[in-house]
Amino acid sequence: MTLATIGVYGWTLEEFLAALHAADVQVVLDVRQRRGVRGREYAWANSQRLQAALAEAGVAYRHRPDLAPTTELRKVQYEEDARVGVGKRNRVELAPEYRERYLREILDRVDLNELVTELPAEGAGALMCVEGDPEACHRSLIAERLAAEHGVSVVHLRP
Repeated sequence: MTLATIGVYGWTLEEFLAALHAADVQVVLDVRQRRGVRGREYAWANSQRLQAALAEAGVAYRHRPDLAPTTELRKVQYEEDARVGVGKRNRVELAPEYRERYLREILDRVDLNELVTELPAEGAGALMCVEGDPEACHRSLIAERLAAEHGVSVVHLRP
């Protein structure tokens, strides 16, 4: 099984869809809590528009809010971003406290066997969030766990 990860930042809709197509992605698993993105250039990634574009491209869509960080947990990351002086779109890594708490509070409680069954037998599935860099996003933690515990092959799609 193959799993891609992809963010929104740094892509246009056309580039985003082309990257999914090139990676043979059959289903996008949206792991955002809130499925909107600020900024006109990313209006295409708001839930309804994104779902319509994916459907037109022949890619299935599923929302997995159980894998999304809570508002409280996102605040932990935002506080660390402010402390080190980076913006969300420029972050290159997750705060250690965020990483530890996401694993314990979210990922340890999710049945990843169920997620594995959502991955297509042919082609790939893709975890999607907003950050362009997977190391700056919780999707990388999900992908790491799936690779380690389920032998899933992971590829990170970058703009």
